[in-house]
Amino acid sequence: MTIREATQPLSDARIVEISSFVASPLAGMTLAQLGADVVRVDPIGGAADCHRWPLTDEGESIYWTGLNKGKHSVTADLRTPAGQQRVTDLIVERGILLTNTAGRDWLDYDRLAARRPDLIRLEILGRADGSAAVDYTVNAAAGFPLVTGPADHDGPVNHVLPAWDVLCGVYAALAITAALRHRDATGEGSRITLPLEDVALATAGNLGFLTEALICGRERPRLGNGLYGQYGQHFTSADGIAFMVVTLTPRHFRDLTELTGHTATITALAEALNADFTDEGTRYQHRDLLTALYTPWFRDHTAEQISTALAATSVLWERYRTFHEVATDPRVTDNPLFTPLKQPGIGEYPAPGLPMSVNGEHVAARPAPQLGEHTNSLLGEHTEPSHDS
Repeated sequence: MTIREATQPLSDARIVEISSFVASPLAGMTLAQLGADVVRVDPIGGAADCHRWPLTDEGESIYWTGLNKGKHSVTADLRTPAGQQRVTDLIVERGILLTNTAGRDWLDYDRLAARRPDLIRLEILGRADGSAAVDYTVNAAAGFPLVTGPADHDGPVNHVLPAWDVLCGVYAALAITAALRHRDATGEGSRITLPLEDVALATAGNLGFLTEALICGRERPRLGNGLYGQYGQHFTSADGIAFMVVTLTPRHFRDLTELTGHTATITALAEALNADFTDEGTRYQHRDLLTALYTPWFRDHTAEQISTALAATSVLWERYRTFHEVATDPRVTDNPLFTPLKQPGIGEYPAPGLPMSVNGEHVAARPAPQLGEHTNSLLGEHTEPSHDS
């Protein structure tokens, strides 16, 4: 097997993507990075996310180019029968449709499968009943904002990362990959629906949030920057730099205690409280006391001193960084995940490919297309292949 065959296992997959927002474009880009030939279809002038922020100073969407790297782009008048026919011809020819545009009869699975019985069609929904939802409304309904934020805060706190969109996009790419394997083995197509809300609910269930509420009858508390069930907390250095410090094992805890000069104190506390600090639950229960002990050491040392000292221990830690600091850090600039990308309309910058390597090789990022760049070459006359039903 060649390096290309190993890093591009979906090179025989040909996909049509009709989508917007995050989950569906991310799925299409992930499939493209795995070798699939992905054609994104947009209405003339672009879909809702064509000009979504962040923008360059010239008004080009960094968001759109970031989620459409390595794809082809065509535009068509999706409101007219002629435009719809051109797109459905393309779908039938290619055999795979990825979409989150519910309610379009001309993209109905049965209608398309009548022309191509081995069609794979994945539709991302907001909710399982077909009603609309986006990451931020799904998150509100899933319980997380009411356990996010400072312990004394009253009211919901949303997170910035659209976690359910991202996870849904990866699930969608996995589902299409599985459907391709099924088609290769049986010759059969697949009708797949993937509700965004179900991704959030499944995750909340798998991680125990829902089960804890049902079985134990209690709600997860707000912890600020603390870590539930373990000892983890943020500390600030003498020069104002914030650090996240985590102790998951007895060794982590022992090293942090020794570093901050509190080994004897912890021994005395364990005896006085009849507490076993080798147990992670015990460390969590006494987290406020531990934080009060450790805070002065961090407050009395500079960020450089803290970094040097922590690096010599087993403790899990990292300093909080801005996006600009991250982008200019060697973990980006010297990381083979990132390669220089010349993106028309945006400029040249280090862009990530797939965050995995195969046989030591990373798949480099490829530029996103210009909107409609491949319309003439891909939406011409198509000869429909013959498929046995």
